[in-house]
Amino acid sequence: MSDAFELRVLGDLGAVPAAQWDALHDGSNPFISHAFLAGLEQHGCLRPDWGWQPQHLSLWRDEQLVAAAPGYLKQNSHGEFVFDHAWANAYARHGLDYFPKWLGGVPYSPVTGPRLLAGDDAARSALLAAITRHVQQHNLSSAHINFHLPGETALFDADWLQRDDVQFQWQRQPDWNSFDDFLAAMDHKRRKNIRQERSKVAKAGITFVTRHGDEASADELRAMHGFYLRTFAEYGNAPALTLGFLRHLAATLPRQLVLFLAMQDEQPIAGALCLRGGSTLYGRYWGGAPMPGLHFETCYYQGIDYCLREGLQHFEPGAQGEHKLARGFLPRAVHSHHWIADPRFRAALQDWCSREREDVARYARALQQHSPFRTIDDNT
Repeated sequence: MSDAFELRVLGDLGAVPAAQWDALHDGSNPFISHAFLAGLEQHGCLRPDWGWQPQHLSLWRDEQLVAAAPGYLKQNSHGEFVFDHAWANAYARHGLDYFPKWLGGVPYSPVTGPRLLAGDDAARSALLAAITRHVQQHNLSSAHINFHLPGETALFDADWLQRDDVQFQWQRQPDWNSFDDFLAAMDHKRRKNIRQERSKVAKAGITFVTRHGDEASADELRAMHGFYLRTFAEYGNAPALTLGFLRHLAATLPRQLVLFLAMQDEQPIAGALCLRGGSTLYGRYWGGAPMPGLHFETCYYQGIDYCLREGLQHFEPGAQGEHKLARGFLPRAVHSHHWIADPRFRAALQDWCSREREDVARYARALQQHSPFRTIDDNT
């Protein structure tokens, strides 16, 4: 058996059997599954004019897939959620091209998960070395690996620049067995506000149904996609996910796709689309009627209720949004690493990233001072 790895660049994940790809990870994160990533390609979610060109980097030994990084050749920074517009502008001011670049991550999904898929750290390190060689050989400006696992951080050497950010995430506590238990841990003000928000929705005659992919009807999937389109239209953004992709998820990830549908007069008026991992619920998209409290109930409280019922430990409702803090989602660090081919820019950006990490750490500490949960001495 040869000890050498062969790098193959995959422009179509469908060329790799799902079983081989999925053998590289433990199945706990749906976003790096073959079904999710190949589905994006097969169902029209990665339009070339949006800058996404599949370019998955894979290592093979004796025709066996041993490591892979889901990746894309990018012509812009659309849909990444780790913002590098200032870097692109700096390149432009010096008459250099920042694009194309290579991105290791999941399109449109600021979700932490494995990015260096392999059975051991030796293969992961070999994969990182292959990524930098690929960037150099193809005259790309940089490589970016976004929202990787904290445990992957030690694999990056000093030439990879670390960036941090903050997301708001829910974590179950051992004594929380119901929504009332969760509320009881909060201070009086936040507990009262949440109860009022839920009461407004209930008084409007709105009820909720939960549908997994294998339970959702064709009409319910169509309604959820319509809610998604409506939200993107309201914000003037172009929707990437197609109804075909949603149907694909329902068929290939039948118990990992989770929909919360708000019903009024037996008709869906709002919905939230989530994916379920091993111990985590991931909130992704929402849409619905403009009604007081409906967004919070559909996107947050239904998800918390689901986690408590199903025994899940974490709920990640998406990027940004300080309003989540008052609803029980605490700040949590997320990480990315970046390899800049030009050593001059790499040196300059190293200092920039260091200062950014310090700013993010200060911001996270400040947020912790506004936790909605009672302290030990607080009996309110």
